[in-house]
Amino acid sequence: MHIRETYRNRWLATALLAVFVGTVPTPAHAASKEIIQLQTQVQQLLDMVQRLQTTMDQRFAILQNLAQQTSEQAVQMNQTVTALQQKLNAENEAMSGKLDASAGQVQSLNDSVDELKSHMAKLEKSITDLQSQLQNIQSQPPGSMPSQGNPAPGQGGEGQQQPGQGPGAMGGPAPAVNQTPPLQQSFQAAMTDFNAGRYKLATGEFQDVVHYYPMDDMAGTSQFYLGEIASRDGNYDEAVKDYNAVLEGFSGNAKAPAAQYHKGLALLKLNRREAGVQELRTLIRRHPQTPEAQAAREKLNGMGVRINPTATAHQ
Repeated sequence: MHIRETYRNRWLATALLAVFVGTVPTPAHAASKEIIQLQTQVQQLLDMVQRLQTTMDQRFAILQNLAQQTSEQAVQMNQTVTALQQKLNAENEAMSGKLDASAGQVQSLNDSVDELKSHMAKLEKSITDLQSQLQNIQSQPPGSMPSQGNPAPGQGGEGQQQPGQGPGAMGGPAPAVNQTPPLQQSFQAAMTDFNAGRYKLATGEFQDVVHYYPMDDMAGTSQFYLGEIASRDGNYDEAVKDYNAVLEGFSGNAKAPAAQYHKGLALLKLNRREAGVQELRTLIRRHPQTPEAQAAREKLNGMGVRINPTATAHQ
């Protein structure tokens, strides 16, 4: 617009000059052929200015139209680029989510394989122990008691001896009978002492349950409470071992989610941040609907750690 006004002002000035020259009164005697030619040239100049003005107006209109089209195309291009960028961001996020989900699935599969290996190892150990006990029973002379293991049918508890055998056979005092403590009573006594804060006494009772009934589900629960006692005493290394015993040997126990959550907290207490975060994420994948998983999410959020919502548990 500024260039157009400048040209227009110049043309108007030229036209006014020409009009002024053409209208200046001249004496009759001064009218000559040169003056007439000059007036003719001025008129031609005015016509040329008018045509030039028209041409410039047309070209300026074309330029304005082109500028408007260019501006509209630039806006459309910007919108297209923005849409493409948003699409690329969405695809990248979706791909990242898929990769995280795949990584979580692989980790869950590895965890399941590790648990299966642990169960197989415990089963093999149990079979070996049973075979050893059976061989000991078969190697005993007729009428004698096995030195360890479960009592043979028709015989007394573990450690009992038949009349006429052992130290009491010569009339001396009979040895004390070493009986296995009852499971339910031992566990309930341990829980009573634990709830009362008698941790030292509860530790021995929980250890008796684990020792005498290693394959029972209560042994896994007892192992969890041993970890709780160690954690409350500030012995986080021992607590991690006890929680691991629950997760490796009793993964189906009701206390398994709590064991994994408290294991993660114990690792964080030991300044093992990466291992603790991984343990809490594993808990969320394995048991996403449990209160412990919700507590793990809140803990990770408080630490500023990203939680992948697409990861699911694979039992």
